[in-house]
Amino acid sequence: MSSALKKEAVFIASLIILWYSSNIGVLLLNKLLLSNYGFGFPIFLTMCHMSACAVLSYISIVFFKIVPLQRVQSRFQFLKIATLSLVFCGSVVGGNISLRYLPVSFNQAVGATTPFFTALFAYLMTFKREAWSTYACLVPVVGGVVIASGGEPSFHLYGFIMCMGATAARAFKSVLQGILLSSEGEKLNSMNLLLYMSPVAVIALIPATLIMEPNVLDVFTSLGIQYKFMWLLLLINSAMAYSANLSNFLVTKHTSALTLQVLGNAKGAVAVVISILLFRNPVTVMGICGYTITVLGVVAYGEAKRRHK
Repeated sequence: MSSALKKEAVFIASLIILWYSSNIGVLLLNKLLLSNYGFGFPIFLTMCHMSACAVLSYISIVFFKIVPLQRVQSRFQFLKIATLSLVFCGSVVGGNISLRYLPVSFNQAVGATTPFFTALFAYLMTFKREAWSTYACLVPVVGGVVIASGGEPSFHLYGFIMCMGATAARAFKSVLQGILLSSEGEKLNSMNLLLYMSPVAVIALIPATLIMEPNVLDVFTSLGIQYKFMWLLLLINSAMAYSANLSNFLVTKHTSALTLQVLGNAKGAVAVVISILLFRNPVTVMGICGYTITVLGVVAYGEAKRRHK
């Protein structure tokens, strides 16, 4: 292997490690803050994430020029981005709320149903149809979650509804983005889209936090006195939220779609294993089987889509 190929392999491996550690790290830290430390303020936590994304996106693009700056061309395009931002914001808030009530392992099992909702919204909104054999692969995706739900010792209905809502919103945003930013002049790469979406999300989350979580600063200050590293934990958590987006963009850019899908499915499984070891939440054979069926369904669905392209 030549020196250039070795350097490229090391670079891609480093990106994948960063992607895994950022995504899994932010997920576990969210759970730690929301459940273990009694910081039950998912809206404020999301606002911190979006604030970090806004600041770090600006620094990365404007000063470090990680990607070229793409400017918003019209007020109408900005309204489209703002709409996407609100949907994106809702999905993140819903996911964080669910982590207050559900273990990370079950949260990941429900989150794995994203392809089902993406296919559903694509059909309802764009009338895009897949082959029946492709749709058949979604049956184990949904069936696996039903089995996992029945075998989940820590099942919480409100947390489950929030998690399903967050998963559906994430899929809805993906389909909506394809519709709203479909013209060549309006297409933005994910980093520029994050640059414009995150400030809009912060503006929306400030009043939501003040209304729904009015005592957040008092509680956080007292927790900061009780746990000296609380401020640092929140800062690292917020920076990781941006790092997860950046590393996802870079891994997508430097690997193939197939590699990305395989890595994505493996990432969910790694997150489940680490969370069980860290939080010691009880799991059942039924729950593990359900999650496995869902992941296998997702893999089969991705393969079927590629085969019928």
